[in-house]
Formats: sequence, structure tokens, C-alpha cells
Amino acid sequence: MTPQPIQDDGTKNSEYGENYVVLEKPKGYSDFNESVEIKRVIENTASKSKSDSEDSADERPDSSSEGYLSGDGFQRSTSERVAVDWETLFEAAPATTPDGMQRSKSIVEFQQLMRQDAQAALRSELDKLIDAADENDKEFFNNEFNAFANLFERFLQERGPSVEWEKIRPPREGMIKPYSDMVSACPKGQEKAFLDKLVVIKLNGGLGTSMGCTGPKSMISVRSGLNFLDLTVQQIEHLNKTYETNVPLVLMNSFNTEEDTRKILRKYNNCQVDIKMFNQHRFPRINKETLLPVATKDPYNPKDGWYPPGHGDFYMALYDSGLIEEFKKQGKEIIFLSNIDNLGATVDMNILAHMSTNPDNEYCMEVTDKTRADVKGGTLIDYEGKARLLEIAQVPKEHVDEFKSVSKFKIFNTNNLWMRLDAVDRLCKNGKIEDMEIIINEKSLSNGTNVIQLETASGAAIKNFDNAIGVNVPRSRFLPVKKTSDLMLVMSNLYELKSGSLVMSSKRQFKTTPLVKLGDEHFKKVAKYLSRFKTIPDMLEADHLTVSGDVSFGKDVSLKGTVIIIANHGDRIDIPSGAVLENKIVSGNLRILDH
Repeated sequence: MTPQPIQDDGTKNSEYGENYVVLEKPKGYSDFNESVEIKRVIENTASKSKSDSEDSADERPDSSSEGYLSGDGFQRSTSERVAVDWETLFEAAPATTPDGMQRSKSIVEFQQLMRQDAQAALRSELDKLIDAADENDKEFFNNEFNAFANLFERFLQERGPSVEWEKIRPPREGMIKPYSDMVSACPKGQEKAFLDKLVVIKLNGGLGTSMGCTGPKSMISVRSGLNFLDLTVQQIEHLNKTYETNVPLVLMNSFNTEEDTRKILRKYNNCQVDIKMFNQHRFPRINKETLLPVATKDPYNPKDGWYPPGHGDFYMALYDSGLIEEFKKQGKEIIFLSNIDNLGATVDMNILAHMSTNPDNEYCMEVTDKTRADVKGGTLIDYEGKARLLEIAQVPKEHVDEFKSVSKFKIFNTNNLWMRLDAVDRLCKNGKIEDMEIIINEKSLSNGTNVIQLETASGAAIKNFDNAIGVNVPRSRFLPVKKTSDLMLVMSNLYELKSGSLVMSSKRQFKTTPLVKLGDEHFKKVAKYLSRFKTIPDMLEADHLTVSGDVSFGKDVSLKGTVIIIANHGDRIDIPSGAVLENKIVSGNLRILDH
């Protein structure tokens, strides 16, 4: 995805009180678009009385001073900041005529100087952060920053869209297998042999802040007082006890979740599950304006100067942890990776058996049929003869509606991923695993600084594995809890809890889940959401529920068909205990008072 240029009139000062100075353009470049420029920001020195000539940006710093060697061969001060013209850096000029080709060549040369300058400046800042670290932590930060520098270099080299729309093809025959083809893949009595080869890994790096909770999201209570991690441990323990095997559970934490997760794991000491942890990398947030780290002096602070770089970091983080070698020595062959908040992502014996008996398929992505609620989800395509994940961020604007079409792109990625351990090991060693599309995640810090986070998605690695396939699984294997509306579904009588797994109730006639929409103001945060229900309503016969405004539910409420409840601003609706709402629209003001 081509980054969007920063909008800047070239006249304002930065938040640090620095001034922009335009660097000289390369020879032969002046006839290109005059808006294309690179601006260097020079920090104000303590001595304001220096003459204009002394302050000139053209003055070459003393080579003996602290700094870095820029792309143009000049020694730059490390106090400098670069205000990047994103359009210049990432866009290629057309070369349809000999004159245009000459201009294009000049642009490319100038872009290369910009990239070299950005890389050198970043490396200088990262080295200063390493120097400021405690002696025992220097090696850790050096390894982290080397990994980030590689990602940053790939980010700078990206030009234009990561896919050409004309080359996109529907998955060829055999690339996506129907789940029905795998139903009998695991012969009875062979379960232990297959489970002995398995490692289950859960992505546990996210916080529960979007739902109003502190700490790891995996600690949110979702059913009968059990949280995501409790349910996962129960699932694995049930497998280990039932089949007398030892499937390990591995948690990939972030620096945000590692400490709290380590504390909570003590409660599982007596469980028959071998639980291991490793951390994904900790990368510096980058100032969007300068492409330099937000943290300038302290590798530990500020806390919001750092981020976990998406679940595509899983592969190298696992490799760096040393766990791949450990599991290979134990005879493990298959990894099952999924989000810890997807309650449908349980170990599937048939997919496991297929992966175990078909070693040519190094990678398997679980996909499921799209609905209108999933139109933005990534889909599996055939691209130049290989399976590839296509995300909406990669789609040209003029084709977004086409991408969202349920008729053309019929399936989406659940992020339930199966892969061979030896293939992950091989791709990490030769560096090919890092060939994943970079996601540029823009954020604003509390002080107003605009930053970017460079991230990758685990499913994007599918293109690097040999004979990768998809399997079209039932919708029941995709049960994520991202919002309180999802939480309402899994807490209701739509599901039954069996050995840590949620199973659709046999009492529900249709095996589809209702569409639930809860208003943000009163239901977005978990605490507010829980305060709105005396008990979760009966939803066995519900198809659609929309709730907006100040609405509360009494005990034993039953919802059937389509129910829409809207309390306008200033109104309040209390649904009385025992009420049965079937295909109803409730609006206005209804207050039930205790007698």
C-alpha cells in the first residue's frame, strides 16, 4: 500500500520549535513538480544570537561531531529531523517519453538519497537508545532494533500497490478445499498419534482497552466466570487427558500483556497442560513527520513510544525465542495458530490429520463464507500461481466495491492458521518469511504527535509456503469477541459450554448466529454493558437485535425474530422481567420502578 503524503504548507514550525529548510534538489530535477521536495528540520540551538549564516542549513557540520553520514555524503547532526514528503518518497513518475524517462531517472536517484538518509538517521537514533540502555539490556535492544531496521528498510523500498488488480485470479481448483473433504481425515484410534505432533499457539498480545477493560484482553470474563485463557486451557487439558498426549499451549504475548499473563498462569500449575510463553518484538513508534523514533533518549520510556508490530511478527518472534528447536527435538511437526479471542478456534482433528498426512501442504488457512458483516475481511486469491491473502488495504480505491462483493469474493480469512514447523524454521532461517505486505497503522499520541506503526499480518505469509491451501470451514469456527455485542452472543443460551469449547445449542433451529448491534454510549464498555442486564436474554429464536440509547433489561427476557429497541435522547426504556419480544420495535419512554 502506498503511504499517503503528509499535508504541509511548508511554513509552520514543528512542535519542537524547529524550522524547515528545503534541501537542494538534484541536478535535472527542477522541472519535476515543484511541490516535490524534502524538508530538513533543524533544531533550535541554545544560542539564539548566532548569525543567519551560522544557522544556515547549507553549513556542513564538523565531521568529528556526533551524527550520521547521510545519503548525500554529508555528515549530519543527530539533532536534525527530516520532514518527509511522502509523495516524493514513494511515488514513481511516469516515463512515457525520453524526456519523461530522464526526469524519472532523476526522481529515482533522489528517492534513493532520501531513503539512505532516512535509514542512516534512524540507525543513529536507535544506536543512541541502545547506548542509553542498562548494560544487561543492550543485547536485547540491539536485537530488537536490528529487526525493526529491517522492517523499516522494506517499508522505504515499497513503491506503488503491492498487487496489480489485473493479475488477481479466483482460487484455482484445489486451492480451497471444502471442509467436507476432511471430515473423515482422522481415522478413529489415530487421534493420539496426530496430537503428539501438535503445538497450539495463541495470539495473546492485545489489551482489552477497546472494551473498557485494563490488562490483557484474554482476562475478560466471557462465560460462567471463565475468561478466554481459562477456556483455552480447559480445551487443551481435555485433549491431553482424553487421548493421553501432551499438546503444549504457547502464548505469544506483547510487552503490554507479558507481566499480567505471567501472574495469572500460576493458577494453572496443577493443570495437565505444558504452558509456554514468548514475547513478540517491541518496536519504536515513528514520528510521521520525521521518520525518526518518538523515544529519543530513553529506550524504556515514554511508554507510548513503543508498539507490538502485529501478528505477522509471530514467525520471527517464535524463531528468536528458540522454541522451534525445542519443539523439533520433541517430535512436533504442526503448529495451530489463532487469536485467543476467537472462541471457535479449537483444535480440529480432521484438519490436523490432513496436515500430518499431507506434508506437501506446508500451510493451511481456514476460511469461511462471507456475509454482509464480513465484507472488509481479507480473502484468499490466486496471484501469479500461488495462494495469497488480499486485504482491503491493498485494494485500489476504484475496486473496493468489487472487493466487498459477496458474489465475487465469497470467503474470508478467519486467521485460524495451520503450518508445518519445519517450513517455518526454513523460511525464518533464509529470511523469506519476512516477505509480507507492510501495514502502515497511523495513530496520534496523547500529546498530539502523529506517528506510524509498521505492522504485518500472519496470514500474509501464506505466499511464502509451498503448496499452501485454504479450507472452507463452518462458520462455527469463527466466533471472535471484538465488541460487547459479540460478548452478548457467547454469554447467552445460544451456546453450551463443553470442556472449554462453546457449542451452538441443539435447541436452536437455525445454526446461524443472530445479528446484534448495541449502541456505543451505553453498551461499548464491558462494565456498562453488564449493568444493563439483570440476566442475558433468551436468544434461541432471535434473528436480529438492535439496541440504542438508555435501555435496560430485566430478568428472563425472551427475544424472538427481529427486535429493535430505541430510546431517544433523554428517554429511558426498561424492558420488564419476563417480557417476550417477538418481531417488535420498541421506542419512546418506558420506565419500570420497583414497588
